[in-house]
Amino acid sequence: MKKFVIKLFTIFILFGFLSNQNIIAQNSLDKLAIEKSMIKALEWQEAHPILALAPTDWTNGAYYTGVARAHKTTQNMMYMAALKNQAYWNDWQTYDRLHHADDVAISYSYIYIGMNDNRPNFVDLAPTKKFLDAHLYDDDPWKAGTDKSDLGKTILWWWCDALFMAPPVLNLYAKYSNQPKYLDEMHKYYMETYNQLYDKEERLFARDMRYVWQDSAKDKKEENGEKIFWSRGNGWVLAGLALLLDDMPKDFEHRSFYENLFKEMASRIIELQPADGLWRTSLLNPEAYDHGEVSGSGFYTFALAWGVNHGILNKSKFEPVVKKAWEAIAKCQHEDGRVGWVQNIGASPEPASKDSWQNFGTGAFLMAGSEVLKLY
Repeated sequence: MKKFVIKLFTIFILFGFLSNQNIIAQNSLDKLAIEKSMIKALEWQEAHPILALAPTDWTNGAYYTGVARAHKTTQNMMYMAALKNQAYWNDWQTYDRLHHADDVAISYSYIYIGMNDNRPNFVDLAPTKKFLDAHLYDDDPWKAGTDKSDLGKTILWWWCDALFMAPPVLNLYAKYSNQPKYLDEMHKYYMETYNQLYDKEERLFARDMRYVWQDSAKDKKEENGEKIFWSRGNGWVLAGLALLLDDMPKDFEHRSFYENLFKEMASRIIELQPADGLWRTSLLNPEAYDHGEVSGSGFYTFALAWGVNHGILNKSKFEPVVKKAWEAIAKCQHEDGRVGWVQNIGASPEPASKDSWQNFGTGAFLMAGSEVLKLY
């Protein structure tokens, strides 16, 4: 009897070991599959550059932010090679609209390189500093409030996308240069945008003042009567918040504001996730374009996974949302690496298709993968 019990116990131990090995193997396969899909996306995008304005424009800024995040997680030198190559050919320049947040987004990748490359004569952040100083301290019509268009160009960052483009750059530059003044200025202008565009009832950002409900005949509504909230626009904000919190000093006096806003928006975003895992371009009227969209979904997935990985979001509540979203996003990647179902450049909900792609969509894909990898 004793021998039988020992043999049975041994079988249970062996079965448990083999089961655990199967789980480890499955997780390893998942992780390898994610890494492979990310490299394929990088390779395809590098071979198919697209320019909205210039190699230093915001579309490339968002894309290379994704490349930087992919390198940070994987340390795969293919990502760093792509980062350094574009920085070299760009001569470390920003784009030329010094008052426009979009045109410094490319500097996130430059600063990231500077934080990971010790060669003193390779990295040149002088153009970034020149832009940031002019952006923050020079006068312009938006800051003066003299542009009275219906877009609401009476503050520096008058559209919600701007909260992805400039604040993470300012935050990272403050960390890199050890100059907290850039973070303080960032907070000042961030609060202007928050106060103008954040809908506390819906816990979402309007894209610009055209979509802020007021007692006015010019109010824009969805066909179902709901307010218009653009998926990618809110994706810009939520992903930007994750980037900010990732490098923001723990003792920054306003950090709790950003953590609370992040958690508030994250809780709303998961309420709006459709059953197939992909968010629609119109958050409150998903039937308007009843198909998933990858850029907004990618930014949400990155941010939510980052929150789980850093203990800010509840793992049991948010991890299933993240995994469902990533599985759906992964299905939107073509065999050759191209990432489809990306809404084209815009400022409001519009359709996408299997074959629609943009470099910032690839950036969102890489950002999402960089944090989903850490869940395995």
